[in-house]
Amino acid sequence: MFESIYNSVMRFSRRREAPYYLSLLSFVESFILPFPPPDVMLAPMSLARPERAMRFAAITLLFSVLGGLVGYMIGAFLFDLAEPYIISWGYQARFEVVTTWFEQWGFWAVLVAGFSPVPYKLFTIAAGVLNLALIPFVLASILGRGARFFLLAWCLARYGPAIEPKLMRYIEYIGWTVVGLLSLAIAIYYF
Repeated sequence: MFESIYNSVMRFSRRREAPYYLSLLSFVESFILPFPPPDVMLAPMSLARPERAMRFAAITLLFSVLGGLVGYMIGAFLFDLAEPYIISWGYQARFEVVTTWFEQWGFWAVLVAGFSPVPYKLFTIAAGVLNLALIPFVLASILGRGARFFLLAWCLARYGPAIEPKLMRYIEYIGWTVVGLLSLAIAIYYF
């Protein structure tokens, strides 16, 4: 099962239009809540075409920062419309933590958020709500997101082709282990 999913993802990653989808995902992920991070496309694309990995990272960074600016504007001018979605999708507590981080660390909070797995979209919207200076926001986004995307692309371009045969040998075990761990985490969270 997981081998066929993996093969489908890798085939899609080699398609000519894949960079356009990467651009779109990178853009909307920065301000729309239910979208996954662009790493889910950047990783297989970098693995499928290692010679273009840095280009894919640059595309991801550019469109992520542009989307971050949209998130900033939503926070600055449309937060009353966005807030019900933040609450209904279960992001309210995280959003409150993010705003506290901004009040304490500002630029550094964006920098860390750009690199970390914390939903970047919460930081972009919170930056606008709290009127964080725009230039430091953009610089922190470029540094944090850039470090994350270029490091991922470089690692996969450099080490991915050597790891892929081993990955294919154990992909079913890895896939079912991840499913089991996620199920366990969900069960612990709800019970």
